[in-house]
Amino acid sequence: MMCQLARGAQSPKQPAAPALPLLLELSPRPGAQLPSPELSKPGSPVKEQEQGHAQATPEDPLSLHPCHHPFGGSPPSHRPDPQGSKERFHWQSHNVKQSGVDDMVLLPQITEDAIVGNLRKRFMDDYIFTYIGSVLISVNPFKQMPYFTDREIDLYQGAAQYENPPHIYALTDNMYRNMLIDCENQCVIISGESGAGKTVAAKYIMGYISKVSGGGEKVQHVKDIILQSNPLLEAFGNAKTVRNNNSSRFGKYFEIQFSRGGEPDGGRISNFLLEKSRVVMQNENERNFHIYYQLLEGASQEQRQNLGLMTPDYYYYLNQSDTYKVDGTDDRSDFDETLSAMQVIGIPPNVQQLVLQLVAGILHLGNISFCEDGNYARVESVDLLAFPAYLLGIDSGRLQEKLTSRKMDSRWGGRSESIDVTLNVEQAAYTRDALAKGLYARLFDFLVEAINRAMQKPQEEYSIGVLDIYGFEIFQKNGFEQFCINFVNEKLQQIFIELTLKAEQEEYVQEGIRWTPIQYFNNKIVCDLIENKLNPPGIMSVLDDVCATMHATGGGADQTLLQKLQAAVGTHEHFNSWSSGFVIHHYAGKVSYDVSGFCERNRDVLFSDLIELMQTSEQAFLRMLFPEKLDVDKKGRPSTAGSKIKKQANDLVATLKRCTPHYIRCIKPNETKRPRDWEESRVKHQVEYLGLKENIRVRRAGFAYRRQFAKFLQRPQHSPPSCLNTDPDPLNPRSALPGPPQQPAPPPPPSQGTQATLLSRVKHQVEYLGLKENIRVRRAGFAYRRQFAKFLQRFVCINFLELLPVDTLSTKKPKLFLLEEMRERKFDGFARTIQKAWRRHVAVRKYEEMREEASNILLNKKERRRNSINRNFVGDYLGLEERPELRQFLGKRERVDFADSVTKYDRRFKPIKRDLILTPKCLYVIGREKVKKGPEKGQVREVLKKKLEIQALRGVSLSTRQDDFFVLQEDAADSFLESIFKTEFISLLCKRFEEAARRPLPLTFSDTLQFRVKKEGWGGGGTRSVTFSRGSGDVAVLKASSRALSVSVGDGLPKSSKPTRKGMAQGRPRRSAPAPTRAAPRPPRGPDRNGVPPSARGGPLPLEITSGGGSQRPPRGPPSSALGASRRPRARPPSEHNTEFLNVPDQGMAGMQRKRSVGQRPVPGVGRPKPQPRTHVPRCRALYQYVGQDVDELSFNVNEVIEILMEDSSGWWKGRLHGQEGLFPGNYVEKI
Repeated sequence: MMCQLARGAQSPKQPAAPALPLLLELSPRPGAQLPSPELSKPGSPVKEQEQGHAQATPEDPLSLHPCHHPFGGSPPSHRPDPQGSKERFHWQSHNVKQSGVDDMVLLPQITEDAIVGNLRKRFMDDYIFTYIGSVLISVNPFKQMPYFTDREIDLYQGAAQYENPPHIYALTDNMYRNMLIDCENQCVIISGESGAGKTVAAKYIMGYISKVSGGGEKVQHVKDIILQSNPLLEAFGNAKTVRNNNSSRFGKYFEIQFSRGGEPDGGRISNFLLEKSRVVMQNENERNFHIYYQLLEGASQEQRQNLGLMTPDYYYYLNQSDTYKVDGTDDRSDFDETLSAMQVIGIPPNVQQLVLQLVAGILHLGNISFCEDGNYARVESVDLLAFPAYLLGIDSGRLQEKLTSRKMDSRWGGRSESIDVTLNVEQAAYTRDALAKGLYARLFDFLVEAINRAMQKPQEEYSIGVLDIYGFEIFQKNGFEQFCINFVNEKLQQIFIELTLKAEQEEYVQEGIRWTPIQYFNNKIVCDLIENKLNPPGIMSVLDDVCATMHATGGGADQTLLQKLQAAVGTHEHFNSWSSGFVIHHYAGKVSYDVSGFCERNRDVLFSDLIELMQTSEQAFLRMLFPEKLDVDKKGRPSTAGSKIKKQANDLVATLKRCTPHYIRCIKPNETKRPRDWEESRVKHQVEYLGLKENIRVRRAGFAYRRQFAKFLQRPQHSPPSCLNTDPDPLNPRSALPGPPQQPAPPPPPSQGTQATLLSRVKHQVEYLGLKENIRVRRAGFAYRRQFAKFLQRFVCINFLELLPVDTLSTKKPKLFLLEEMRERKFDGFARTIQKAWRRHVAVRKYEEMREEASNILLNKKERRRNSINRNFVGDYLGLEERPELRQFLGKRERVDFADSVTKYDRRFKPIKRDLILTPKCLYVIGREKVKKGPEKGQVREVLKKKLEIQALRGVSLSTRQDDFFVLQEDAADSFLESIFKTEFISLLCKRFEEAARRPLPLTFSDTLQFRVKKEGWGGGGTRSVTFSRGSGDVAVLKASSRALSVSVGDGLPKSSKPTRKGMAQGRPRRSAPAPTRAAPRPPRGPDRNGVPPSARGGPLPLEITSGGGSQRPPRGPPSSALGASRRPRARPPSEHNTEFLNVPDQGMAGMQRKRSVGQRPVPGVGRPKPQPRTHVPRCRALYQYVGQDVDELSFNVNEVIEILMEDSSGWWKGRLHGQEGLFPGNYVEKI
């Protein structure tokens, strides 16, 4: 195991330090701000009080790892801390108050009181998440928090853990990215007592993964199933308890399966121990499963009539607790959501109706009561048999028979005989309840299987498992279900202890690292008490033995169980017995279990009479739920509920151990379920039994980041070769770690070399890596400064610290993460290269499609320019990838459809340059103003002039001429703009408007346009008119008056013109191609268009165009009809393209022989031939540098001479340079 320092404290088997975003993420995350050491406020030193390594003490532990407000605005109101606190502000935010510490590894004192105090401080300030290294602590706020929006998803996607405040999105993103980077399955274990917020945490995890993962239509369908499975399973598997209004009454392990590209394309749900007893009985102030109340509230009038639905108090299975409503729950709307979820999952409407019919049938079944008739049971009201029999599709007479009698098989002497036994009242009620529980459990399994079928994929690749299981429970009366639930929680606590406390400390001892053991409670002794098979047998084994000899219902078997438990485990230190049951000392506290009903519920037997009855149903759906073959002889002891849950729990533990685990520890702050209510003693109890103090101590004393050698070496393998040993010692894996460039053969491994050689090598490598001076710093915490020394010590498994300079280890600001930074930069370069190549490749196939779409909008309505009708679309004409001053106004990952510099005309028709940016949701207009105050006074800065949502547009007006003007009609005032790329802009705007508003964008074509101006001062406001008339030439001539503007422009192409298809042009002979049909670009005058140099407008584009705009389009090309040239590699500027000086020179006979072998030319005749008369070709000299924007354009530098092959009135000339022919703008050159 490689122990080294990295970005955050990690648990064993925890994935690598938060890695870079996905390789092909199209919008690279802007670099996170680095902490400014000057902004840190030193405080007073704090004495360290803990076991483990001696360590340096931070100057102010609370200021080392601060947090800022997660949702950007001012911090929420909070109560003053009774102990008093020093206000601190986070370096990454705008004076946002810090609340406690966001990583409790940095607490000055490690006590339960300090942990509870920090959690309380953050809870009162509405910060519900806190870290312990990589473990996330979540406190249930009992209200909706504001930081679970798309903004937070953008904030945490691709970010390292330390860059933002603690959040469940940070853990999920780390888990998702490490699955792809390490190619390992991941899982998250969410633990805590009932009502601590585990189910909601699982929802947020699945919602985040759905948002950040890509995919097409099929993947989106899988995402919808993943999200919609939650309301469906909650309706049938959750219920109100005294501790939780939405308590999960079943265990769920949801595996989200991914393709190798990270798209969720499948999934599987494993469910554990549905609390079937809740169907027939509830405690006081509790409810049955949600679906019953949803059906009674939300059913239509027709459904109510067909299903015989009444009010909840009519049904025996609902009225025992006298609780029908839950605060904050709308059963009617939840019912609609449940039906919608079944539709998304693929359950047909007729099957949905059968599901609801079965639910109603169980309710009616519960109303069948029995009375005593001569020591036997008799149905009290035969009329109550009709409706459940009708809904279940069975005969009411047979239903009555099977509820009051049972067929028993007796065997002796090799013979068997069936006997009908009449039941008493208690046995008949048990049989009725057993049928109801069996029907509901099989219905629940059907729904889980339906979800699994909808998400099934042929083969598994990667997966992320989300474990959402019932929390630890202590009720006034605890039965068999609570016993099983608490056993599963014991197993999960054991996993946490094994992998975070026990395994880590044992590893340090095995590696020979000095370590002072940290004591903790290992609950394996409790797990063995429950599940042991022999020596001594566990509680479950004793229970199964009692059930095997049980022949009737009643309390006799339960009392036998209690006696046998006392004999088997009565002396166990974690077991006690009392008159009606027993007590187990769980990790979370003592729980008293009432053994009444233990044996019956453990047997979990549905008699064969009832199975046979259901198999006679008229409904195929109901028969499908009972596939048993009753004619097959059964051998062996039937499985019990206890044995099933024990096997499921052990299988679950094995599954979790095969994955890289992540942990969320949920804490319940109160029992009132009210926000901002803090019960100190309750939280302290949870902190104690969750082992948070021990977890913090191990994190502080242990290595911040531990990783196996092979995985550690994989991370920096893409760094420059000079940083790695290219000739590692095969006997020593550490010799492949970074070393100096051109390092000689490595010294012998530790087993063969001397200590001095090892010390010299490592010291040399440390100095080369710049761990002393050159590593870029990301501000780290107290534990990290201490761990830096440990990393160096662990590097060679011996102590060489005394040989290093003192300031290397005692530096005030530790220097870390060189390899991680180099790795991120390398991968970022790979990603950008792949992105650009892929966009260009995909865009070639969509050129004509985009032109056709845009042409159809203007077809028969507006004349077209000759130089634009066949132009390929580019989208980003501003080069936003290199313009952070413009990107700052957009969202973090907001896609850009169109960006160009346009001309805006004000109320006096004065032209003003503006940058126009179109995204899928908004339209941005950006201008420039001089700063009037502050240190930047007089400097010109970009200013957001307007941000308009797409659906807020009222329409667009254009003329019928070939001009470039258009009017954007808005609510308050209109914008009169001019853009030479108006066709591309209007086509994309129409597409985005229709997506947002679900209707087409209104377009108006007229030669007299009017636009409204904003009212500013006296006499402002009103309208302005623009009149278009026929003129001469392609350049519009403008004449302005006070309130009117006249525009005259020559005739363009007919309104019926459409773009020419390239396939037609490519078949024409090259010499017969018509002249170019584009307007040549204007010659540059310094920076072009708002400071953008010409090269930026034709370079590689960062634009992201979603479907509708397709993928990213490469730079526009000339129309195919211009020259009919075939595609060829894009020309570079001549200074880069001309590589003749790299050719091997011809020297002597070797050069002559090479020419003969290559050319195979005949021997020349006597005498030298006369040179042919050189034809005179017109030439020109370049006045400006030009970079070709498409494959058929020439690139040249200033003062280069170009041969002119053809001149055209459009401004595009054809020429030859360095043997290449192509188009170039004539106004960039002068004739010689």
